[in-house]
Amino acid sequence: MLLTVFIVFLVFSVIVLSHELGHFLVAKKAGIKIEEFGFGYPPRIIGKKIRGVFYSLNWLPFGGFVRLLGEDLKSASEKTKRGNAFWEKSKRARIAVLIAGVTANFLLAVIVFSIVYSISGIPTKSNEVRIYGTAENSPAAQIGLKENDLILKVDGQEATSMENFINLVDERENQEIKILVKRDEQCQQDSFANEDGEIKIICQGGNWLFLVDARENPPEGEGSLGVVISDMQMKKYPLWQMPFRGAVEGFKEAILWAKLIVSGLGQIMVNIFTQGKVPSGVAGPVGIFHITSIVAKSGILAVLQFVGILSVNLAILNILPFPALDGGRLVFIVYEAITKRRPKPSFEAWTNAAGMGLLLLFLALVTINDVKRILISANALTRLKEFLPFW
Repeated sequence: MLLTVFIVFLVFSVIVLSHELGHFLVAKKAGIKIEEFGFGYPPRIIGKKIRGVFYSLNWLPFGGFVRLLGEDLKSASEKTKRGNAFWEKSKRARIAVLIAGVTANFLLAVIVFSIVYSISGIPTKSNEVRIYGTAENSPAAQIGLKENDLILKVDGQEATSMENFINLVDERENQEIKILVKRDEQCQQDSFANEDGEIKIICQGGNWLFLVDARENPPEGEGSLGVVISDMQMKKYPLWQMPFRGAVEGFKEAILWAKLIVSGLGQIMVNIFTQGKVPSGVAGPVGIFHITSIVAKSGILAVLQFVGILSVNLAILNILPFPALDGGRLVFIVYEAITKRRPKPSFEAWTNAAGMGLLLLFLALVTINDVKRILISANALTRLKEFLPFW
């Protein structure tokens, strides 16, 4: 339990600290005075000033923060100019500082995805269709099809791709289908009967022939057999090539998750405004804590991939044009560029406070949703396997 809690804190800290480190480095490059770089959140345990920057270690171990001189417009209303305040810098410099956190999160995602692919292999399309899981109580699970089974034929026809397999099965809905698979262990017995005495498994040259009854109206997302399949294999290249190939795949993975998250956020907004409720699939801190604890039991590659997903998620959320987020502060700079004047400090403070209030309200609703979902169902692992192929 303690190890799980430590991993959860570590995951959160790495993601948040990478975001704040992005702000820190670009602000320093722009000549902005950094008043404090905090590890964790106050109350403070200890702190020390080094080369003009106060570094603090704090009690709440969730990431950290950067405090810049003149970060809000309240400072801009003060007549004293120092030359190294955030609000005194050019619009280009301020924009660079604000998007640096988002960029750092995206780069972190690319790095961890790259490490995962460099170790596990590069996804490569093959002419083989393999089973990666079966849905509970599905025909495939009931008949005995297993994870890692290599599908050779469907009713005598070779299965050479996912599309080919799906088409062959869809043509035979509500029928008995013969699925020939190859396993690590060869089939030794001539045949196997079910409880009713029907022959449902036949040995053919050491391979397994399953007679499966395909469903006509399967549950959503399961298909008539209830199998999770793929025609991709994790291919290993010479050791010197793997980091480069891994980096390419890592970048593709980060882009893919960015698109999925943007699409998901759009759907969330539609649901909130049309149905007046938070979609059940949205996870807040409690939900993420619960999921991370599950992922932590599945190995370092699964943890790394989950860090990448969360990091992309934080990047997308922070760039949204919403008060109290980096994207919301970018809106003020755009306003300044268009109108040639700064917004009133009181207006900025009010909008940021209102935005933070709305975010906290949304967070509370999502947290309630998390607790209800965790109490109702402990089967989150099964759903996550659809997105985390390295488990």
